[in-house]
Amino acid sequence: MSRDDRMLEELKRIRELLEPKPAPPTPPPPKGTWKEFMDFLSKYKVMGLAVAFIIGLYLGNLVQALVKDLILPVIGLAIPGLSDLASYKYTVLKQTFGFGDFLVALVTFIIVALVIFLIVKITKRWGVE
Repeated sequence: MSRDDRMLEELKRIRELLEPKPAPPTPPPPKGTWKEFMDFLSKYKVMGLAVAFIIGLYLGNLVQALVKDLILPVIGLAIPGLSDLASYKYTVLKQTFGFGDFLVALVTFIIVALVIFLIVKITKRWGVE
């Protein structure tokens, strides 16, 4: 065998090694409604999403109660005249604008965002993604 033939054989072996392997066959979809439903739950992590939604909902309610019942009264003590922020109304040209509820919602949103930020930061530190 000549030197050129050996080089040609070596190049053929290298090419065979570099060729992508065929993808493994995908498993057939599960048969039956119950198995399809369980596959759906595991594939899209629906249970984790539902748990996160429910916990987020109640966490929001908890923080809203914290803001309305504890933080806003403290702000009312610190700033005279803001004892009941939610009842603030402003009248212009016989139209009444109630901006107190908006301010309560704004303060609540800021605190909820801060709490969620801290939870995400802590979970990342623990290695939970």
